[in-house]
Amino acid sequence: MTTDALLHDLFQAALTAVTAETRLPAALPQPPKGRTVVIGAGKAAAAMAKTVEDHWPGPLTGLVVTRYDHDLPTGRIEVVQASHPVPDAAGQEAARRIVEMVQGLTADDLVLCLISGGGSALLALPAPGITLDDKRAVAKALLKSGADIGEMNCVRKHLSAVKGGRLAAMAHPARVVSLLVSDVPGDDPSVIASGPTVPDPTSFADARAILAKYGITPPPAVAAFLEAAADETPKPGDPRLAGAETTIIATPQDALEAAAALARDRGYSPVILGDAIEGEAREVAKVHAGIARQAARHGQPAPVPAVILSGGETTVTVRGQGRGGRNVEFLLALAVALDGHPGIRAAAFDTDGIDGTEDNAGAILRPDTLKRAEAMGLDAKAFLADNDGYSFFKALGDLVVTGPTRTNVNDFRVIVIDRS
Repeated sequence: MTTDALLHDLFQAALTAVTAETRLPAALPQPPKGRTVVIGAGKAAAAMAKTVEDHWPGPLTGLVVTRYDHDLPTGRIEVVQASHPVPDAAGQEAARRIVEMVQGLTADDLVLCLISGGGSALLALPAPGITLDDKRAVAKALLKSGADIGEMNCVRKHLSAVKGGRLAAMAHPARVVSLLVSDVPGDDPSVIASGPTVPDPTSFADARAILAKYGITPPPAVAAFLEAAADETPKPGDPRLAGAETTIIATPQDALEAAAALARDRGYSPVILGDAIEGEAREVAKVHAGIARQAARHGQPAPVPAVILSGGETTVTVRGQGRGGRNVEFLLALAVALDGHPGIRAAAFDTDGIDGTEDNAGAILRPDTLKRAEAMGLDAKAFLADNDGYSFFKALGDLVVTGPTRTNVNDFRVIVIDRS
């Protein structure tokens, strides 16, 4: 087997371990005496809805919203498609309809909420006095700022009519059961899709501080709303959320452990560096390069042949004019740091199949990547300075395009060290 094939197989093993069909059926609650209303949002929403339909023993109705091109055919649960990562009118209308569905229920009814990464943008119902364009402006600024996912979602919660536990409060007194696919470092339910059914420990003051930290001047209506702080999100201990139940059914660690098991079966020594690694993608790459060199030279932290795995969500502070998400930025910085080290290959993918806003899941790095680039007149350091990992790897034919995976446990990074 070629090492390229191993990289792909490890990624596929990771994905299979965190699909809705693999993880969701065992977590389904018992049907209620009354109605079952299924709602949800995220890149895995359609797959989760279809799995519920396939395994639910009684009647149900509902609506979930997912990213464009992430839908699947369903019978009883409507799937609406909307924009991600910047919200649009379709997401706003879907959120409005979901709010209508959960109101007026009784304690005999069940609201089954299917949440996955991407739900923050897809479930886009602005707070009163804020327009969708206001939210879009803030979202775009945050995406370019280098803010981490917890910071972005803190701001999103406080500009939303449904996030930060508000949706569960609206559904009271119905039983609310939320099944989550985690795409955030640390698997904090209040951060996943901005926690629409989970109490929110953050505040308006926190949201204002985050915008100030990154030098973001919000639209006047947003600034006024955050300053007024008139309607805080439901906090831990709120009686409306007292009976809400939350289960995380798939995590980044699940994906990494599946890949590690396959690597072991193939004769490689696997090392999981962590499932919650954050920071600038190019800086994270330097650390990974150092660990890979240590393994190649000294057999630590694992003897060669070895596989180094990591997950989490890095960030990119955009300073150039190029194209590309955090995974190709990581790989381009890794290429520069490794400088053609023999015997080391790597791949980095977003498990949802979309690296940033591009059409690729990620890319592959080989020992001859820099040599081939130089032969084509491509300066890796210049592409990195321009945040243009997409164009660099596209020119080499090394982008990996999977299409939507309909799951999302964030970044998956793998470095394979063979004897050279």
